[in-house]
Amino acid sequence: MDPATEQEIESFDITDDAGIDAALETAWHASRGWRRRTYDERGRVLREAARLLRSEVATHAATMTAEMGKPILEARAEVEKCAFVCEYFAEQAGTFLADETAPSDSPASFVTFDPLGILLACMPWNFPYWQVFRCIAPALAAGNCVVLKHASNVTRCGLRIEDVLREAGAPDGVFTMLVLPSAEVARLIADPRIAAVSLTGSTGAGRSVAAAAGEHVKKCVLELGGSDAFIVLEDADVDAAAEVGARSRFQNAGQSCISAKRFIVVDSVADEFEERLVERARAIRVGDPTAEETQMGPLARADLRESIERQLRESVARGAQLRTGGTRPPRSGFFLEPAVLTRCDVGMPAFIEETFGPLAAVTRVRDEDEAVEVANHSEFGLGGNVWTRDTGRGVRMAHRLETGGVFINGMTHSDPRLPFGGVRGSGYGRELHRFGIQEFVDIKTVWLPAD
Repeated sequence: MDPATEQEIESFDITDDAGIDAALETAWHASRGWRRRTYDERGRVLREAARLLRSEVATHAATMTAEMGKPILEARAEVEKCAFVCEYFAEQAGTFLADETAPSDSPASFVTFDPLGILLACMPWNFPYWQVFRCIAPALAAGNCVVLKHASNVTRCGLRIEDVLREAGAPDGVFTMLVLPSAEVARLIADPRIAAVSLTGSTGAGRSVAAAAGEHVKKCVLELGGSDAFIVLEDADVDAAAEVGARSRFQNAGQSCISAKRFIVVDSVADEFEERLVERARAIRVGDPTAEETQMGPLARADLRESIERQLRESVARGAQLRTGGTRPPRSGFFLEPAVLTRCDVGMPAFIEETFGPLAAVTRVRDEDEAVEVANHSEFGLGGNVWTRDTGRGVRMAHRLETGGVFINGMTHSDPRLPFGGVRGSGYGRELHRFGIQEFVDIKTVWLPAD
């Protein structure tokens, strides 16, 4: 369904039992040959995939926009980022996975990094290309094969990615898309041909996948929900903080696990910050996601909009102040005007729950110590921000924040050159950088005797 029009786009047949078995069998045989290819050979496929993504950027971007409502400008940027991650791991895989000398009682012991086999990738709809390529680029570069179970509302995106890898020269079975409901994931994990699983999704989905993987003693990496704290200290550049905070909170209609969600602001600058954040929220151009001038499109589904409206309603009932937005514009589609809530306390839904939509919640604190305490008062721990003119102070605060990443005077984002992941309810394991490519390999000790 197109979330901007509420009209059905197309439908797909679910992969039946015979199709699942055939796909896994093909992937199993493909994995025997793919693992033996050199890093350069696998890298050529990834480089060609990057070239194809760029050459067909308009088609890929339009598919994202149609299926989940991403503004076309953001969709084109997402395709470029996918091309970059392919090139990055094509270049770096051989370095990240090179044999490492490990001094021991042997004169020649070392460590190797061998592929595990077939990785099951369960990916979400909010970044329907990037989340997939973020997972598969390092996995394929390491010599694994990947079976993708994508979110049902972005099925065409998954199939287009499959086309890209095939056209890039990946042998049959190296990357396969299955059209399946989430209820089939546990069954796939149980299949002996699946070696490991990577999930990006909700904390609830992560618990289910971790339980299934644990039952069958299979490695998993979980990138789950987030409720990132955006801390503004009294010595911050308030105008810059409000500008970046608004961009972080409302990009992709607020449907990002690493967007700024809980704005924690020291009292002395709170009035100024709130005014500037409200100004920026009101200035965002909400509309047709296919239009070049649109800055925010619809939410991807009706239930997502309803969830944000509930969080707004319940938080206001408990004393929060709605300063702007939170209303449905008079048009079809799952649109919601960007909302800013102030006077939020730590028990309100807008603070304690993950807000996966265009809702910014501002909480006031006395000082730095209370800011850290409030920021850590969350089941999540994915990312976070600190705004201060004293970067040394920001670094010291970063060590106190219980998250997988902290961005000082900047917007939280994922980058192939940096490890990505969280703690607590935000999951475990890492993607990207060398830590990500080493998640799905057999870290193997080789010991040799003296001659």
